[in-house]
Amino acid sequence: MKKLLVALTLVIVSVALFAQGGDIVGKWTTVDDESGKPKSIVEIFKSSDGLYYGKIVQLLQKPENETCIACKDDRRNKPLIGLEIIRGLKKEGDNFTGGTITDPKTGKSYKCTITRSGDKLNVRGYIGISLVGRTQTWTVLK
Repeated sequence: MKKLLVALTLVIVSVALFAQGGDIVGKWTTVDDESGKPKSIVEIFKSSDGLYYGKIVQLLQKPENETCIACKDDRRNKPLIGLEIIRGLKKEGDNFTGGTITDPKTGKSYKCTITRSGDKLNVRGYIGISLVGRTQTWTVLK
């Protein structure tokens, strides 16, 4: 009985620790900066190369265009659904960094750092140094 109690306690502690930091893999609800309303659902996944990527899997607001007409790279004129907006993040301690995030509305790409806090992601896009940028809070899709 004592062993069972210890094992159960370890499982609960492990789950709680994972929820506080941990991985960013999963589906996340993004928010429109202007309206504050949910905008899309982005699925973040870990590729076989060990890096993290994210793609739009659902739009929660009707976009002006169904494709990324402003993108200047291989994503130009690709449909927004399935569009890879996060590329090449790697885990460094509690942060996921070293990759980029693309704003499909403007087509601009920024350096990206993501940190997880429970069921929220702090997604920071920036130019040059992290001080010059903005942070969005995404919530886990339940």
